[in-house]
Amino acid sequence: MAQTTQPPHRSVAIAAALLASGFLASAPASAQSAGTGTDGTTTTPEPELSTVVIKAKRENRVSKGATNLPMEVKDTPQSISTIDKETLRDFGATDANDALRFGTGLTVDEWETNRTSYSTRGFDIMLTQIDGLGMTNDWGIAESQMDTYLFEKIELIRGANGLLTGVGTASGTINYVRKRPTSKDGGEAQLTMGSFGQKRVALDYNKVLSKDGLWAGRLVVAHDDKDSYLRALGTERTALSAIVEGQIGLNGVLTLGLSYQDSKQRSPMWGSLTLPYADGSLAEFDVSASTSQDWTLWNNRRQSVFAEYAHTLPNNWEAKLTLNHAEGKDATKLFYAYTFTGYLNDDNTGLYGWPYRSDSSSSSDIVDVNLSGQFGAFGRQHDALFGLSHSKQKTTTWTYAGATFPVLPAFPYAGDVFAEPAWGTRTVSNDGDQNLTRLYAASRLQLTDALKGIAGINAIRLVRDGTAIYGSGVQLNNETTRKVSPYVGLTYDLTPDALAYASYSDIFQAQDQVDNNGVTLKPMKGVNAEVGLKAEWLDRKLLTTFALFSAEQRGLATVAGFNTNTQQDYYEPKDVKTQGFEIEASGRIGADTKVSAGFTSMSLKGPDGKDIYEWIPRRTLKLQADTRVAAVPKLRVGSGLRWQSGVSKVAGARQDAYVVVDAFAAYELTDKATLRLNVRNLADKKYIRSVTYGAIYGAPRSAALTLEYKL
Repeated sequence: MAQTTQPPHRSVAIAAALLASGFLASAPASAQSAGTGTDGTTTTPEPELSTVVIKAKRENRVSKGATNLPMEVKDTPQSISTIDKETLRDFGATDANDALRFGTGLTVDEWETNRTSYSTRGFDIMLTQIDGLGMTNDWGIAESQMDTYLFEKIELIRGANGLLTGVGTASGTINYVRKRPTSKDGGEAQLTMGSFGQKRVALDYNKVLSKDGLWAGRLVVAHDDKDSYLRALGTERTALSAIVEGQIGLNGVLTLGLSYQDSKQRSPMWGSLTLPYADGSLAEFDVSASTSQDWTLWNNRRQSVFAEYAHTLPNNWEAKLTLNHAEGKDATKLFYAYTFTGYLNDDNTGLYGWPYRSDSSSSSDIVDVNLSGQFGAFGRQHDALFGLSHSKQKTTTWTYAGATFPVLPAFPYAGDVFAEPAWGTRTVSNDGDQNLTRLYAASRLQLTDALKGIAGINAIRLVRDGTAIYGSGVQLNNETTRKVSPYVGLTYDLTPDALAYASYSDIFQAQDQVDNNGVTLKPMKGVNAEVGLKAEWLDRKLLTTFALFSAEQRGLATVAGFNTNTQQDYYEPKDVKTQGFEIEASGRIGADTKVSAGFTSMSLKGPDGKDIYEWIPRRTLKLQADTRVAAVPKLRVGSGLRWQSGVSKVAGARQDAYVVVDAFAAYELTDKATLRLNVRNLADKKYIRSVTYGAIYGAPRSAALTLEYKL
């Protein structure tokens, strides 16, 4: 039997216990607290040199964005959107998919209940990172959803991966930024009740662990249990993050952390709905329609530990070492419903079932060491970064014999029309690993007072062995790829508040997909270019961006058909070009009003110059705004809008352009307690959320009520 409920890994449990004991045992302390002198007067101690490094780190954390250099979003020659923790909280976006739907130009293609593809500028996002480190997403698929409560913000870097990694596409990078310790005691607790039986509790607490303020820890935990608008679907998820950070000597900062997430899904959908009839019309079902059976499940468990050591060197230089180890365990019992023709019969019959069971495990290790700082040349100060990283990843999947392929009754059918099979022998179906070694360097050069140049280079060595990691079944024999990719960018200050920019990068991505003869496709190669304008307004409170982008991906794996012998899709390489523009504005208008708006328009052409990948929307609009009600100062209200142009799939489903509106209202009951009401899909719009692999309906109107309490 697959283990569907497992306790945290022993090392995770021990570390969590140690951290918790530190929280409970330590007396409250600030980094610099007042004391009482012998004469009874209050005294304030002079700042200690030893506290300077750690306090500066905590109070001035800067993401390194698209270049691995510590630059502000405005100064980075690429388009970057930030989804901050206030937006996540106000709009109740506790799942990664709900959060990323706010991202300008980002399409969340949720074509199953437990697997999702993300795309920007027409291409799948292949790289997801946490605090700037991560492995590529195989085939661009994200399995299960991360709980966003663990993160301070989510960064969406659009365009080529720049200097973040030696491999990638012209789409972009998603970077989740962890909540880190601060120098102040306190936190919050949340309790949420919502539609479809949602029950959620969450805690975020920071504790200064030493009287001198040099050590602090932060514990973040969330538990969510909910059903769904889809028949019988339910999800239970527990997520935890624990981080301790402190100063070593006068110049070192050590950070130790762990994270854990256990997600269990009941009656998930594997694949999605078949809607087309042979005459081209589409079937119309209730939004709750599901192909699943009651005995199915899809459980994912992820755990990781990491260590960082940063050492301040003379002349504003820093050396940093990061170690990260992650493990995953998955167990599935699934049921797929399909037709041989791709069409339903007129009476909604024609579906066949495919039961499937698997277990899988994965592990990855990342080691990164870099040196960064400033140097003087030609009478100016410049930034530089040099680094070396090595990552390795191993995955193994076991499948069970015993599958049969029953003829199913007319759809929609119930969840008990096919009993769970008597599963047979477990055998290894996939067993592969990959190793990526990367040497990188980057520099930001102050060419003149107004003109700045960014130049960088990646040199990578990628070795893949065993079964290709995702699905193709191809056996690789220490396949080795070497590639050197440049990155260049320029920014020019037009005024103190506005600049123009341009950037260019090579792109490269190894591919696991095979052609109709079972031969693995060659790596995709291409180029990416972007020019734009960025400006700050209202005393730097509002940032606007206008970007023109163009990219070409040569030899990109594209579905070409279905091989009846292997029972798998086969692919062919195609040269795909995209070009378009984006407009974005984000920040504050006045003290009490926050806005975010983004519009993307693009074309996507295949090698014949005609439209390709018609299931990707060509135009998207995202709007969010919230404000404090002047007549009722304790009340804040906000609304979010998502619009996209129509999408379709050849011989598949189609969806016209549609808009979905969300809203919230938050009332401060006391100075510590706030009550917030969230309503999603306010107009109860019925729409198809994905047509990529079949079809699946979007969620109807729902509501949730959350009580937040400051600790």
